[in-house]
Amino acid sequence: MPSTTVSTVTTEPRGDVPIIGRCSTPGGPGIATYDFGGRGPDLLLVHATGFCAEVFVPMARELGGHFHCWGLDLRAHGRSERPDDGNFDWSGFATDVLTVIDHLGLERPFGFGHSCGGAAVLLAEEARSGIFRSLYCFEPVVYPTSATVGVQDDNPLSAGARRRRETFPSADDAFVNFTSKPPFADLDPEALRGYVEGGFETIPDEDGGDGYSIRLRCRRDDEAEVYAHAVSHDAFGHFGEIDCPVTLACGADTDAFGPSFLEADATQLRRATVEVIPAMGHFGPLERPATVAASIEQALAPVDGTPRS
Repeated sequence: MPSTTVSTVTTEPRGDVPIIGRCSTPGGPGIATYDFGGRGPDLLLVHATGFCAEVFVPMARELGGHFHCWGLDLRAHGRSERPDDGNFDWSGFATDVLTVIDHLGLERPFGFGHSCGGAAVLLAEEARSGIFRSLYCFEPVVYPTSATVGVQDDNPLSAGARRRRETFPSADDAFVNFTSKPPFADLDPEALRGYVEGGFETIPDEDGGDGYSIRLRCRRDDEAEVYAHAVSHDAFGHFGEIDCPVTLACGADTDAFGPSFLEADATQLRRATVEVIPAMGHFGPLERPATVAASIEQALAPVDGTPRS
């Protein structure tokens, strides 16, 4: 990759840097909040496992003409704190979402969630019916069964997370590394830059000198625990309690939660629509943010310009 491209990761300012704030969950970790700006009704964006809110910068820009976009880093991700007790039951992510809505004073916002984030907004709506006006979930991690399995520490995603490289000499090195490896290699460059800038922290070198390196904020063992709890929540069993419209979307080329999963989920929701978007996989919102933004706009704000409610 040409050096001029690599240097933009850290040396060129981003045109859409979100305003970052903080709030605290009841008796739990502090949560980072993000104001992406825009005009129109409020739309809360919730990221996938291992990522952070700043990956949504390009998608939020596309949505900014129709919505005021907000975001958060789920607990143990990005700039948010990890739970002291190390408990990663996904009900905690619902608490994060509800706390941020209350803190920001959002009144019946629209909600978008990607993967784990999709499950988080669905769990939040189940916990407090009517908190969202409408939801758009891209491949939410909700298995279509009412029987919860329990924590599975030995699943392949947890094993992969525990092998993840946590440190790099610099943001440039991390960016170059990710552009050569799937699934990061398929991400929109600006979304990937948001992951590197928001998902890593600067730490002193271990030798005690003046040098620094960067380290994943979402530590690999914590990410592994998040995956281990993915089948232990009961979102599907309470789908009948969700009254707001829900769009369930997936990439046509996904290897994760494809049409059959979403159609099974939709049968238990009162007002559900399934959408399959061509030429993208599970990371569609980060691969082709403009395409997914257009889908969100169509789902949440029909042709008459009135947001769906």
